Amino acid sequence: MEYSVFTYVILFMARLALIDKALGLIERKPASDRFILRMLFFAFLGSSIYFGLIVNNSFVDISPSYGGVLTEGIIGTPRFVNPVLATTRADLDMSALIYSGLLKIGVNGELVPNIAEAVTISEDGRTYNITLKKDVRFHDGTPLTARDVVYTITLIQNPDLKSPVRGNWNGVIVEELGEYEINLVLEEAYTPFIENLTIGILPRHTWDELPIEQIPFSQLNTEPIGSGPFEIESVSYGVSGLIEAYHLAPFDAVSGRPNIDKVTVKFYKNESDLVEGFNKGEFSSTAQLPSTELSKINLNKYQVINEPLPRIFGIFLNQNKSAALRDESVRKALSLALDRGQMIDEILYGGGLPTESPVPSGFLGLESINLSTTSSTSTPLKQAREELVAGGWKQDDLGFWTKTIAGESVTLGVTLRTANTDLFDSTATYVAVAWRELGVEVRIEQFEQTDLLQSVIRPRDFEAILFGIDMSRAIDLYPFWHSSQKDDPGLNISQYANIEVDSLLEDALTEQDVALRIESVNKVANIITEELPAIFLFTPTFSYILDKDITTASITRISRPYERFMNIESWYAHTERLWPLFREDK
Repeated sequence: MEYSVFTYVILFMARLALIDKALGLIERKPASDRFILRMLFFAFLGSSIYFGLIVNNSFVDISPSYGGVLTEGIIGTPRFVNPVLATTRADLDMSALIYSGLLKIGVNGELVPNIAEAVTISEDGRTYNITLKKDVRFHDGTPLTARDVVYTITLIQNPDLKSPVRGNWNGVIVEELGEYEINLVLEEAYTPFIENLTIGILPRHTWDELPIEQIPFSQLNTEPIGSGPFEIESVSYGVSGLIEAYHLAPFDAVSGRPNIDKVTVKFYKNESDLVEGFNKGEFSSTAQLPSTELSKINLNKYQVINEPLPRIFGIFLNQNKSAALRDESVRKALSLALDRGQMIDEILYGGGLPTESPVPSGFLGLESINLSTTSSTSTPLKQAREELVAGGWKQDDLGFWTKTIAGESVTLGVTLRTANTDLFDSTATYVAVAWRELGVEVRIEQFEQTDLLQSVIRPRDFEAILFGIDMSRAIDLYPFWHSSQKDDPGLNISQYANIEVDSLLEDALTEQDVALRIESVNKVANIITEELPAIFLFTPTFSYILDKDITTASITRISRPYERFMNIESWYAHTERLWPLFREDK
Protein backbone atom coordinates (compact mmCIF):
# COMPACT_ATOMS: atom_id res chain seq x y z
CA MET A 1 0.00 0.00 0.00
CA GLU A 2 1.25 3.51 -0.83
CA TYR A 3 1.26 6.19 1.90
CA SER A 4 1.39 9.92 1.37
CA VAL A 5 4.26 11.99 2.72
CA PHE A 6 1.97 13.49 5.36
CA THR A 7 1.14 10.03 6.69
CA TYR A 8 4.81 9.30 7.17
CA VAL A 9 5.25 12.65 8.92
CA ILE A 10 2.44 11.88 11.38
CA LEU A 11 3.91 8.44 12.12
CA PHE A 12 7.28 10.00 12.73
CA MET A 13 5.93 12.73 14.98
CA ALA A 14 4.10 10.16 17.06
CA ARG A 15 7.49 8.87 18.18
CA LEU A 16 8.88 12.23 19.22
CA ALA A 17 9.57 12.82 22.85
CA LEU A 18 7.90 16.22 22.52
CA ILE A 19 4.45 14.65 22.82
CA ASP A 20 5.61 12.62 25.84
CA LYS A 21 6.93 15.80 27.46
CA ALA A 22 3.70 17.67 26.77
CA LEU A 23 1.67 14.89 28.35
CA GLY A 24 4.12 14.79 31.27
CA LEU A 25 3.65 18.49 31.94
CA ILE A 26 -0.12 18.07 31.90
CA GLU A 27 0.05 15.17 34.35
CA ARG A 28 2.10 17.28 36.84
CA LYS A 29 -0.60 19.93 37.00
CA PRO A 30 -3.18 19.96 39.78
CA ALA A 31 -5.97 17.40 39.37
CA SER A 32 -8.52 20.19 38.84
CA ASP A 33 -6.62 21.43 35.76
CA ARG A 34 -5.56 18.12 34.23
CA PHE A 35 -8.94 17.23 32.67
CA ILE A 36 -9.29 20.57 30.90
CA LEU A 37 -5.67 20.52 29.70
CA ARG A 38 -6.04 16.97 28.38
CA MET A 39 -9.16 17.97 26.43
CA LEU A 40 -7.44 21.04 24.99
CA PHE A 41 -4.34 19.03 24.04
CA PHE A 42 -6.23 16.32 22.22
CA ALA A 43 -8.53 18.85 20.55
CA PHE A 44 -5.43 20.63 19.27
CA LEU A 45 -3.87 17.37 18.14
CA GLY A 46 -7.08 16.26 16.39
CA SER A 47 -7.50 19.63 14.67
CA SER A 48 -3.90 19.51 13.47
CA ILE A 49 -4.35 16.05 12.02
CA TYR A 50 -7.64 17.05 10.36
CA PHE A 51 -6.07 20.19 8.89
CA GLY A 52 -3.12 18.14 7.69
CA LEU A 53 -5.39 15.68 5.97
CA ILE A 54 -7.19 18.50 4.17
CA VAL A 55 -3.89 19.96 3.01
CA ASN A 56 -2.67 16.51 2.00
CA ASN A 57 -5.76 15.78 -0.08
CA SER A 58 -5.45 19.16 -1.76
CA PHE A 59 -1.94 18.52 -3.03
CA VAL A 60 -1.58 14.75 -3.37
CA ASP A 61 -1.69 13.16 -6.84
CA ILE A 62 -4.01 10.20 -7.34
CA SER A 63 -2.57 8.43 -10.36
CA PRO A 64 -3.21 5.14 -12.16
CA SER A 65 -0.85 2.31 -11.27
CA TYR A 66 -0.18 -1.13 -12.66
CA GLY A 67 -2.39 -4.05 -11.71
CA GLY A 68 -5.84 -5.51 -12.09
CA VAL A 69 -7.55 -7.93 -14.45
CA LEU A 70 -10.14 -7.34 -17.16
CA THR A 71 -12.26 -10.37 -18.07
CA GLU A 72 -14.35 -9.86 -21.18
CA GLY A 73 -17.21 -12.00 -22.51
CA ILE A 74 -17.80 -12.11 -26.30
CA ILE A 75 -20.19 -14.05 -28.53
CA GLY A 76 -18.55 -16.02 -31.33
CA THR A 77 -15.39 -17.95 -32.09
CA PRO A 78 -12.30 -16.09 -33.27
CA ARG A 79 -11.26 -17.06 -36.76
CA PHE A 80 -9.67 -13.99 -38.35
CA VAL A 81 -7.90 -12.00 -35.63
CA ASN A 82 -6.53 -10.02 -38.51
CA PRO A 83 -7.64 -6.44 -39.30
CA VAL A 84 -7.49 -7.16 -43.04
CA LEU A 85 -10.04 -10.01 -42.79
CA ALA A 86 -11.97 -9.43 -39.56
CA THR A 87 -15.76 -9.06 -39.81
CA THR A 88 -17.27 -10.67 -36.69
CA ARG A 89 -17.49 -9.02 -33.27
CA ALA A 90 -15.07 -11.61 -31.86
CA ASP A 91 -12.45 -10.98 -34.55
CA LEU A 92 -12.81 -7.20 -34.51
CA ASP A 93 -12.58 -6.97 -30.71
CA MET A 94 -9.45 -9.13 -30.62
CA SER A 95 -7.84 -7.24 -33.51
CA ALA A 96 -8.35 -3.96 -31.63
CA LEU A 97 -6.43 -5.37 -28.64
CA ILE A 98 -3.61 -6.96 -30.64
CA TYR A 99 -2.95 -4.46 -33.45
CA SER A 100 -2.35 -0.74 -33.74
CA GLY A 101 -3.05 1.62 -36.63
CA LEU A 102 -1.43 4.72 -38.06
CA LEU A 103 -4.05 6.79 -36.22
CA LYS A 104 -6.44 6.02 -33.40
CA ILE A 105 -9.47 7.62 -31.80
CA GLY A 106 -8.31 9.86 -28.96
CA VAL A 107 -9.97 10.24 -25.57
CA ASN A 108 -12.00 13.20 -26.86
CA GLY A 109 -13.21 11.28 -29.91
CA GLU A 110 -10.86 12.93 -32.40
CA LEU A 111 -8.28 11.13 -34.55
CA VAL A 112 -4.75 11.33 -33.10
CA PRO A 113 -1.36 9.88 -34.18
CA ASN A 114 -0.61 6.33 -33.09
CA ILE A 115 2.02 4.56 -35.20
CA ALA A 116 2.21 7.71 -37.31
CA GLU A 117 4.36 10.58 -36.12
CA ALA A 118 2.46 12.97 -38.39
CA VAL A 119 -0.05 12.98 -41.24
CA THR A 120 0.11 15.89 -43.67
CA ILE A 121 -2.65 16.38 -46.26
CA SER A 122 -1.93 18.26 -49.48
CA GLU A 123 -3.86 21.40 -50.37
CA ASP A 124 -5.88 19.56 -53.01
CA GLY A 125 -6.83 16.89 -50.44
CA ARG A 126 -5.51 14.02 -52.56
CA THR A 127 -2.11 13.23 -51.04
CA TYR A 128 -1.55 12.03 -47.46
CA ASN A 129 2.09 12.17 -46.46
CA ILE A 130 2.70 9.94 -43.43
CA THR A 131 5.83 9.76 -41.32
CA LEU A 132 6.12 6.92 -38.82
CA LYS A 133 7.47 6.83 -35.30
CA LYS A 134 10.85 5.11 -35.24
CA ASP A 135 10.51 3.24 -31.93
CA VAL A 136 7.48 1.07 -32.69
CA ARG A 137 7.94 -2.69 -32.53
CA PHE A 138 5.83 -5.75 -33.08
CA HIS A 139 5.24 -8.22 -30.26
CA ASP A 140 8.15 -10.36 -31.50
CA GLY A 141 10.54 -7.41 -31.23
CA THR A 142 10.75 -6.63 -34.96
CA PRO A 143 10.68 -2.90 -35.81
CA LEU A 144 7.56 -1.62 -37.59
CA THR A 145 8.49 0.31 -40.72
CA ALA A 146 6.95 1.74 -43.87
CA ARG A 147 7.30 -1.67 -45.55
CA ASP A 148 4.76 -3.13 -43.09
CA VAL A 149 2.29 -0.34 -43.82
CA VAL A 150 2.70 -0.70 -47.58
CA TYR A 151 2.32 -4.48 -47.32
CA THR A 152 -0.90 -4.21 -45.26
CA ILE A 153 -2.55 -1.75 -47.66
CA THR A 154 -1.56 -3.61 -50.84
CA LEU A 155 -2.80 -6.85 -49.28
CA ILE A 156 -6.17 -5.21 -48.63
CA GLN A 157 -6.26 -4.02 -52.25
CA ASN A 158 -5.55 -7.48 -53.65
CA PRO A 159 -8.85 -8.65 -55.23
CA ASP A 160 -7.93 -12.32 -54.70
CA LEU A 161 -8.00 -11.89 -50.90
CA LYS A 162 -11.52 -10.39 -50.89
CA SER A 163 -10.83 -8.21 -47.85
CA PRO A 164 -14.07 -6.77 -46.38
CA VAL A 165 -12.42 -3.33 -46.22
CA ARG A 166 -11.09 -3.36 -49.78
CA GLY A 167 -13.70 -0.81 -50.90
CA ASN A 168 -12.17 1.78 -48.56
CA TRP A 169 -8.86 1.60 -50.44
CA ASN A 170 -9.98 1.36 -54.06
CA GLY A 171 -7.91 3.60 -56.35
CA VAL A 172 -5.44 4.58 -53.58
CA ILE A 173 -1.80 4.61 -54.72
CA VAL A 174 0.73 3.67 -52.04
CA GLU A 175 4.25 5.11 -52.34
CA GLU A 176 7.11 4.06 -50.05
CA LEU A 177 9.35 7.13 -49.72
CA GLY A 178 11.73 5.82 -47.10
CA GLU A 179 12.03 3.47 -44.16
CA TYR A 180 9.61 5.56 -42.12
CA GLU A 181 7.69 7.59 -44.71
CA ILE A 182 4.92 6.88 -47.23
CA ASN A 183 2.47 8.73 -49.44
CA LEU A 184 -1.13 7.74 -50.03
CA VAL A 185 -2.51 9.30 -53.21
CA LEU A 186 -6.28 9.38 -53.83
CA GLU A 187 -7.92 9.62 -57.24
CA GLU A 188 -9.94 12.57 -55.92
CA ALA A 189 -10.27 14.40 -52.62
CA TYR A 190 -12.42 12.63 -50.04
CA THR A 191 -12.25 14.04 -46.52
CA PRO A 192 -13.68 10.98 -44.69
CA PHE A 193 -10.83 8.84 -46.10
CA ILE A 194 -8.65 9.66 -43.09
CA GLU A 195 -10.84 7.41 -40.92
CA ASN A 196 -9.33 4.40 -42.75
CA LEU A 197 -5.94 5.10 -41.20
CA THR A 198 -7.03 3.48 -37.92
CA ILE A 199 -6.80 -0.03 -39.40
CA GLY A 200 -4.24 -2.30 -37.74
CA ILE A 201 -0.89 -2.89 -39.42
CA LEU A 202 0.32 -6.43 -40.13
CA PRO A 203 3.96 -7.54 -39.70
CA ARG A 204 5.19 -8.10 -43.24
CA HIS A 205 7.94 -10.51 -42.20
CA THR A 206 5.43 -13.10 -40.89
CA TRP A 207 3.00 -12.93 -43.80
CA ASP A 208 4.76 -12.09 -47.04
CA GLU A 209 5.99 -15.61 -47.81
CA LEU A 210 2.43 -16.96 -47.82
CA PRO A 211 0.65 -17.24 -51.19
CA ILE A 212 -2.47 -15.08 -51.26
CA GLU A 213 -4.77 -18.12 -51.34
CA GLN A 214 -3.23 -19.49 -48.12
CA ILE A 215 -3.57 -16.34 -46.03
CA PRO A 216 -7.18 -16.99 -44.90
CA PHE A 217 -6.12 -20.45 -43.67
CA SER A 218 -2.94 -19.44 -41.87
CA GLN A 219 -2.53 -20.16 -38.16
CA LEU A 220 -1.38 -16.55 -37.83
CA ASN A 221 -5.04 -15.55 -38.00
CA THR A 222 -5.66 -17.10 -34.57
CA GLU A 223 -2.15 -16.69 -33.13
CA PRO A 224 -1.55 -13.12 -34.29
CA ILE A 225 1.47 -10.89 -33.82
CA GLY A 226 0.71 -7.19 -33.78
CA SER A 227 2.06 -4.00 -32.24
CA GLY A 228 -0.99 -3.18 -30.10
CA PRO A 229 -1.36 -2.72 -26.33
CA PHE A 230 -1.70 -6.43 -25.55
CA GLU A 231 0.01 -9.59 -26.80
CA ILE A 232 -1.12 -13.18 -26.56
CA GLU A 233 0.26 -14.97 -23.51
CA SER A 234 -1.68 -18.21 -23.90
CA VAL A 235 -4.75 -19.70 -25.58
CA SER A 236 -7.37 -22.01 -24.06
CA TYR A 237 -9.01 -24.59 -26.33
CA GLY A 238 -12.20 -26.59 -25.80
CA VAL A 239 -12.66 -30.32 -26.38
CA SER A 240 -13.80 -29.53 -29.93
CA GLY A 241 -10.52 -27.78 -30.64
CA LEU A 242 -12.12 -24.34 -30.84
CA ILE A 243 -10.66 -21.38 -28.98
CA GLU A 244 -12.49 -20.77 -25.68
CA ALA A 245 -10.34 -17.96 -24.31
CA TYR A 246 -7.37 -15.73 -24.99
CA HIS A 247 -5.10 -14.69 -22.12
CA LEU A 248 -3.33 -11.43 -22.92
CA ALA A 249 -0.36 -9.72 -21.33
CA PRO A 250 0.43 -5.99 -21.53
CA PHE A 251 2.87 -4.90 -24.21
CA ASP A 252 4.93 -1.73 -24.05
CA ALA A 253 3.42 -0.51 -27.30
CA VAL A 254 3.53 2.83 -29.10
CA SER A 255 1.02 4.28 -26.62
CA GLY A 256 2.93 3.00 -23.59
CA ARG A 257 2.52 -0.01 -21.33
CA PRO A 258 -1.11 -0.60 -20.31
CA ASN A 259 -1.96 -0.19 -16.63
CA ILE A 260 -4.06 -3.37 -16.52
CA ASP A 261 -1.89 -6.41 -15.90
CA LYS A 262 -3.99 -9.04 -17.61
CA VAL A 263 -6.88 -9.29 -20.07
CA THR A 264 -8.80 -12.54 -20.45
CA VAL A 265 -11.29 -12.77 -23.32
CA LYS A 266 -13.83 -15.62 -23.08
CA PHE A 267 -15.95 -16.72 -26.03
CA TYR A 268 -19.53 -17.98 -25.97
CA LYS A 269 -21.54 -19.73 -28.67
CA ASN A 270 -24.66 -17.60 -28.45
CA GLU A 271 -26.51 -14.92 -26.50
CA SER A 272 -28.10 -17.33 -24.01
CA ASP A 273 -24.70 -18.86 -23.15
CA LEU A 274 -23.27 -15.36 -22.69
CA VAL A 275 -26.09 -14.38 -20.31
CA GLU A 276 -25.62 -17.61 -18.37
CA GLY A 277 -21.87 -16.99 -18.10
CA PHE A 278 -22.47 -13.42 -16.95
CA ASN A 279 -24.90 -14.53 -14.26
CA LYS A 280 -22.36 -17.10 -13.06
CA GLY A 281 -19.69 -14.40 -12.78
CA GLU A 282 -17.43 -15.94 -15.42
CA PHE A 283 -16.58 -12.49 -16.77
CA SER A 284 -17.04 -8.92 -15.56
CA SER A 285 -17.38 -6.93 -18.79
CA THR A 286 -19.17 -7.30 -22.12
CA ALA A 287 -20.54 -5.21 -24.96
CA GLN A 288 -22.98 -7.91 -26.07
CA LEU A 289 -25.44 -8.29 -23.20
CA PRO A 290 -29.00 -8.05 -24.63
CA SER A 291 -31.10 -5.01 -23.79
CA THR A 292 -33.55 -7.13 -21.80
CA GLU A 293 -30.77 -7.95 -19.35
CA LEU A 294 -29.51 -4.39 -18.83
CA SER A 295 -32.32 -3.49 -16.42
CA LYS A 296 -31.23 -6.39 -14.19
CA ILE A 297 -27.67 -5.13 -13.72
CA ASN A 298 -26.62 -4.58 -10.11
CA LEU A 299 -25.02 -1.16 -10.30
CA ASN A 300 -23.27 -1.73 -6.98
CA LYS A 301 -21.02 -4.19 -8.80
CA TYR A 302 -21.06 -3.00 -12.41
CA GLN A 303 -21.08 0.21 -14.38
CA VAL A 304 -22.97 0.70 -17.64
CA ILE A 305 -21.45 2.94 -20.32
CA ASN A 306 -23.88 4.14 -22.98
CA GLU A 307 -22.70 6.00 -26.09
CA PRO A 308 -24.55 6.85 -29.32
CA LEU A 309 -23.46 5.24 -32.57
CA PRO A 310 -23.42 7.11 -35.93
CA ARG A 311 -26.51 5.30 -37.19
CA ILE A 312 -30.06 6.37 -37.85
CA PHE A 313 -33.13 4.15 -38.01
CA GLY A 314 -36.01 5.60 -39.95
CA ILE A 315 -38.85 5.09 -42.40
CA PHE A 316 -37.70 6.04 -45.89
CA LEU A 317 -40.47 7.19 -48.19
CA ASN A 318 -40.82 6.62 -51.93
CA GLN A 319 -43.00 9.49 -53.10
CA ASN A 320 -43.00 8.08 -56.66
CA LYS A 321 -45.11 5.18 -55.42
CA SER A 322 -47.71 7.13 -53.41
CA ALA A 323 -49.66 10.29 -54.15
CA ALA A 324 -50.49 10.59 -50.44
CA LEU A 325 -46.83 10.57 -49.43
CA ARG A 326 -46.11 13.41 -51.85
CA ASP A 327 -48.36 15.56 -49.64
CA GLU A 328 -46.19 17.42 -47.13
CA SER A 329 -48.94 17.47 -44.49
CA VAL A 330 -49.11 13.65 -44.61
CA ARG A 331 -45.37 13.22 -44.07
CA LYS A 332 -45.45 15.67 -41.15
CA ALA A 333 -48.53 14.00 -39.62
CA LEU A 334 -47.00 10.53 -39.86
CA SER A 335 -43.88 11.83 -38.12
CA LEU A 336 -45.81 13.70 -35.44
CA ALA A 337 -47.91 10.63 -34.58
CA LEU A 338 -44.88 8.73 -33.32
CA ASP A 339 -43.77 9.07 -29.70
CA ARG A 340 -40.08 8.31 -30.15
CA GLY A 341 -39.28 8.33 -26.45
CA GLN A 342 -41.92 5.72 -25.74
CA MET A 343 -40.74 3.71 -28.74
CA ILE A 344 -37.18 3.60 -27.37
CA ASP A 345 -38.36 2.60 -23.89
CA GLU A 346 -40.58 -0.21 -25.15
CA ILE A 347 -38.48 -1.56 -28.03
CA LEU A 348 -34.87 -0.72 -27.17
CA TYR A 349 -35.28 -0.75 -23.38
CA GLY A 350 -33.76 2.72 -23.30
CA GLY A 351 -30.87 1.84 -25.62
CA GLY A 352 -31.28 4.71 -28.06
CA LEU A 353 -31.78 8.44 -28.55
CA PRO A 354 -34.87 9.91 -30.26
CA THR A 355 -34.23 12.00 -33.35
CA GLU A 356 -36.08 13.72 -36.17
CA SER A 357 -32.88 14.49 -38.06
CA PRO A 358 -30.71 12.54 -40.53
CA VAL A 359 -27.71 13.30 -38.32
CA PRO A 360 -27.01 11.45 -35.02
CA SER A 361 -25.88 13.54 -32.07
CA GLY A 362 -22.38 13.63 -30.65
CA PHE A 363 -20.30 13.50 -33.85
CA LEU A 364 -18.15 16.32 -35.25
CA GLY A 365 -20.11 18.84 -33.19
CA LEU A 366 -23.34 17.87 -34.94
CA GLU A 367 -26.49 17.54 -32.89
CA SER A 368 -29.79 15.90 -33.72
CA ILE A 369 -32.52 18.33 -34.68
CA ASN A 370 -35.86 17.91 -32.94
CA LEU A 371 -38.77 19.82 -34.41
CA SER A 372 -41.39 18.18 -32.20
CA THR A 373 -43.73 20.56 -30.39
CA THR A 374 -45.22 17.87 -28.18
CA SER A 375 -46.18 19.16 -24.74
CA SER A 376 -48.25 17.95 -21.80
CA THR A 377 -51.34 19.61 -23.32
CA SER A 378 -50.80 18.51 -26.92
CA THR A 379 -50.33 14.81 -27.64
CA PRO A 380 -48.54 13.49 -30.75
CA LEU A 381 -51.83 12.08 -32.02
CA LYS A 382 -53.63 15.40 -31.61
CA GLN A 383 -50.87 17.29 -33.42
CA ALA A 384 -50.90 14.76 -36.25
CA ARG A 385 -54.65 15.12 -36.74
CA GLU A 386 -54.39 18.91 -36.73
CA GLU A 387 -51.68 18.71 -39.40
CA LEU A 388 -53.87 16.55 -41.67
CA VAL A 389 -56.86 18.84 -41.26
CA ALA A 390 -54.69 21.84 -42.10
CA GLY A 391 -53.54 19.96 -45.21
CA GLY A 392 -57.09 19.52 -46.46
CA TRP A 393 -57.63 15.89 -45.41
CA LYS A 394 -61.00 14.78 -44.06
CA GLN A 395 -62.03 11.71 -42.07
CA ASP A 396 -64.85 9.56 -43.42
CA ASP A 397 -67.41 7.63 -41.38
CA LEU A 398 -64.94 4.77 -40.85
CA GLY A 399 -62.27 7.15 -39.50
CA PHE A 400 -60.00 7.00 -42.57
CA TRP A 401 -58.55 10.15 -44.13
CA THR A 402 -59.39 11.11 -47.70
CA LYS A 403 -58.43 13.94 -50.03
CA THR A 404 -58.89 14.77 -53.69
CA ILE A 405 -55.47 14.88 -55.38
CA ALA A 406 -55.14 15.59 -59.13
CA GLY A 407 -58.85 15.00 -59.56
CA GLU A 408 -58.88 11.62 -57.81
CA SER A 409 -60.05 10.70 -54.31
CA VAL A 410 -57.13 9.30 -52.33
CA THR A 411 -57.44 7.36 -49.08
CA LEU A 412 -54.47 7.74 -46.74
CA GLY A 413 -52.75 4.37 -46.48
CA VAL A 414 -49.18 3.09 -46.29
CA THR A 415 -47.56 -0.26 -47.06
CA LEU A 416 -44.53 -0.52 -44.77
CA ARG A 417 -41.83 -2.97 -45.80
CA THR A 418 -38.95 -4.05 -43.57
CA ALA A 419 -36.61 -6.89 -42.58
CA ASN A 420 -37.78 -9.99 -40.76
CA THR A 421 -35.78 -9.44 -37.56
CA ASP A 422 -36.86 -8.86 -33.96
CA LEU A 423 -35.86 -5.18 -33.90
CA PHE A 424 -37.55 -4.27 -37.18
CA ASP A 425 -40.60 -6.40 -36.38
CA SER A 426 -41.11 -4.66 -33.01
CA THR A 427 -40.51 -1.20 -34.49
CA ALA A 428 -42.83 -1.77 -37.45
CA THR A 429 -45.56 -3.04 -35.13
CA TYR A 430 -45.24 0.04 -32.91
CA VAL A 431 -45.41 2.36 -35.93
CA ALA A 432 -48.42 0.55 -37.37
CA VAL A 433 -50.36 0.79 -34.09
CA ALA A 434 -49.68 4.53 -33.84
CA TRP A 435 -50.62 5.24 -37.45
CA ARG A 436 -53.76 3.12 -37.31
CA GLU A 437 -54.84 5.05 -34.24
CA LEU A 438 -54.42 8.19 -36.34
CA GLY A 439 -56.73 6.69 -38.97
CA VAL A 440 -54.17 5.51 -41.52
CA GLU A 441 -54.50 2.19 -43.31
CA VAL A 442 -51.24 0.34 -42.64
CA ARG A 443 -49.97 -2.91 -44.13
CA ILE A 444 -46.71 -4.48 -42.95
CA GLU A 445 -44.69 -6.70 -45.28
CA GLN A 446 -41.52 -8.39 -43.97
CA PHE A 447 -38.66 -9.91 -45.95
CA GLU A 448 -35.51 -11.86 -45.26
CA GLN A 449 -32.49 -9.57 -45.39
CA THR A 450 -31.27 -10.77 -48.79
CA ASP A 451 -34.74 -10.58 -50.33
CA LEU A 452 -35.25 -7.10 -48.90
CA LEU A 453 -32.07 -5.91 -50.58
CA GLN A 454 -32.59 -7.62 -53.93
CA SER A 455 -36.38 -7.34 -54.36
CA VAL A 456 -37.24 -4.14 -52.51
CA ILE A 457 -34.30 -1.78 -51.99
CA ARG A 458 -32.39 -2.20 -55.25
CA PRO A 459 -35.43 -1.75 -57.54
CA ARG A 460 -36.88 0.88 -55.12
CA ASP A 461 -40.06 -1.20 -54.93
CA PHE A 462 -41.75 0.22 -51.83
CA GLU A 463 -43.95 3.02 -50.56
CA ALA A 464 -42.24 3.12 -47.17
CA ILE A 465 -39.37 1.04 -45.83
CA LEU A 466 -38.17 0.76 -42.25
CA PHE A 467 -34.39 0.63 -42.47
CA GLY A 468 -31.17 1.69 -40.77
CA ILE A 469 -28.19 3.56 -42.22
CA ASP A 470 -24.62 3.80 -40.96
CA MET A 471 -22.83 7.09 -41.66
CA SER A 472 -19.49 6.21 -40.00
CA ARG A 473 -17.68 8.55 -37.63
CA ALA A 474 -17.18 11.04 -40.46
CA ILE A 475 -20.97 11.49 -40.80
CA ASP A 476 -20.80 11.07 -44.56
CA LEU A 477 -24.32 11.87 -45.83
CA TYR A 478 -23.36 11.87 -49.51
CA PRO A 479 -24.19 8.20 -50.28
CA PHE A 480 -27.65 8.53 -48.71
CA TRP A 481 -28.89 11.95 -49.88
CA HIS A 482 -27.00 13.11 -53.01
CA SER A 483 -29.18 12.89 -56.12
CA SER A 484 -26.46 10.98 -58.02
CA GLN A 485 -27.04 8.10 -55.62
CA LYS A 486 -30.81 7.78 -56.03
CA ASP A 487 -30.64 4.78 -58.36
CA ASP A 488 -29.14 1.37 -57.64
CA PRO A 489 -26.40 0.75 -56.53
CA GLY A 490 -26.64 4.13 -54.79
CA LEU A 491 -27.98 4.26 -51.23
CA ASN A 492 -30.32 7.23 -51.66
CA ILE A 493 -33.29 4.89 -51.38
CA SER A 494 -35.82 7.73 -50.95
CA GLN A 495 -34.63 8.99 -54.37
CA TYR A 496 -34.31 12.43 -52.83
CA ALA A 497 -33.13 15.27 -55.04
CA ASN A 498 -32.34 18.83 -54.01
CA ILE A 499 -29.84 21.03 -55.87
CA GLU A 500 -28.78 22.95 -52.75
CA VAL A 501 -28.29 19.73 -50.78
CA ASP A 502 -26.19 18.28 -53.63
CA SER A 503 -23.90 21.31 -53.59
CA LEU A 504 -23.49 21.25 -49.81
CA LEU A 505 -22.73 17.52 -49.80
CA GLU A 506 -20.11 17.97 -52.50
CA ASP A 507 -18.49 20.72 -50.45
CA ALA A 508 -18.48 18.50 -47.34
CA LEU A 509 -16.71 15.70 -49.23
CA THR A 510 -13.63 17.78 -49.95
CA GLU A 511 -13.60 20.44 -47.23
CA GLN A 512 -10.53 20.09 -44.98
CA ASP A 513 -11.64 22.75 -42.49
CA VAL A 514 -13.67 20.89 -39.87
CA ALA A 515 -15.77 23.91 -38.89
CA LEU A 516 -16.77 24.61 -42.51
CA ARG A 517 -17.55 20.95 -43.09
CA ILE A 518 -19.77 20.87 -40.00
CA GLU A 519 -21.55 23.97 -41.23
CA SER A 520 -22.30 22.31 -44.61
CA VAL A 521 -23.57 19.09 -43.02
CA ASN A 522 -25.76 21.01 -40.57
CA LYS A 523 -27.36 22.92 -43.44
CA VAL A 524 -28.06 19.63 -45.20
CA ALA A 525 -29.62 18.22 -42.04
CA ASN A 526 -31.87 21.25 -41.65
CA ILE A 527 -33.14 21.05 -45.24
CA ILE A 528 -33.79 17.30 -45.11
CA THR A 529 -35.51 17.58 -41.73
CA GLU A 530 -37.81 20.25 -43.12
CA GLU A 531 -38.65 18.41 -46.35
CA LEU A 532 -39.10 14.99 -44.70
CA PRO A 533 -38.11 12.51 -47.44
CA ALA A 534 -37.84 10.09 -44.52
CA ILE A 535 -39.25 9.88 -41.00
CA PHE A 536 -36.29 9.54 -38.65
CA LEU A 537 -36.87 7.60 -35.45
CA PHE A 538 -33.82 6.96 -33.28
CA THR A 539 -30.08 6.64 -32.96
CA PRO A 540 -29.04 3.37 -31.29
CA THR A 541 -26.60 3.50 -28.39
CA PHE A 542 -23.70 1.21 -27.59
CA SER A 543 -23.91 -0.31 -24.09
CA TYR A 544 -20.83 -1.61 -22.31
CA ILE A 545 -21.11 -3.43 -18.99
CA LEU A 546 -17.94 -3.18 -16.93
CA ASP A 547 -16.58 -4.03 -13.50
CA LYS A 548 -16.99 -0.89 -11.38
CA ASP A 549 -13.41 -1.24 -10.12
CA ILE A 550 -12.02 -0.51 -13.59
CA THR A 551 -11.82 3.08 -14.78
CA THR A 552 -11.85 3.46 -18.55
CA ALA A 553 -10.59 6.25 -20.74
CA SER A 554 -13.36 8.29 -22.33
CA ILE A 555 -15.31 6.20 -24.87
CA THR A 556 -16.90 8.78 -27.14
CA ARG A 557 -17.79 9.16 -30.83
CA ILE A 558 -17.10 5.54 -31.67
CA SER A 559 -18.68 3.97 -34.74
CA ARG A 560 -18.13 0.31 -33.91
CA PRO A 561 -18.18 -1.51 -30.54
CA TYR A 562 -14.57 -2.70 -30.94
CA GLU A 563 -13.40 0.93 -30.90
CA ARG A 564 -14.03 0.96 -27.12
CA PHE A 565 -10.50 -0.51 -26.83
CA MET A 566 -8.79 2.34 -28.70
CA ASN A 567 -7.37 3.78 -25.46
CA ILE A 568 -7.31 0.66 -23.28
CA GLU A 569 -3.70 1.34 -22.31
CA SER A 570 -5.07 4.22 -20.18
CA TRP A 571 -7.63 2.07 -18.33
CA TYR A 572 -6.75 1.19 -14.76
CA ALA A 573 -7.95 -0.76 -11.72
CA HIS A 574 -5.42 0.45 -9.14
CA THR A 575 -4.19 3.89 -8.10
CA GLU A 576 -1.38 5.36 -6.04
CA ARG A 577 -1.39 8.51 -3.91
CA LEU A 578 1.80 10.57 -3.81
CA TRP A 579 2.83 14.18 -3.57
CA PRO A 580 4.14 15.37 -6.96
CA LEU A 581 7.58 16.02 -5.44
CA PHE A 582 7.97 12.35 -4.54
CA ARG A 583 6.28 10.80 -7.56
CA GLU A 584 8.33 8.82 -10.04
CA ASP A 585 7.08 8.63 -13.62
CA LYS A 586 6.24 5.09 -14.66
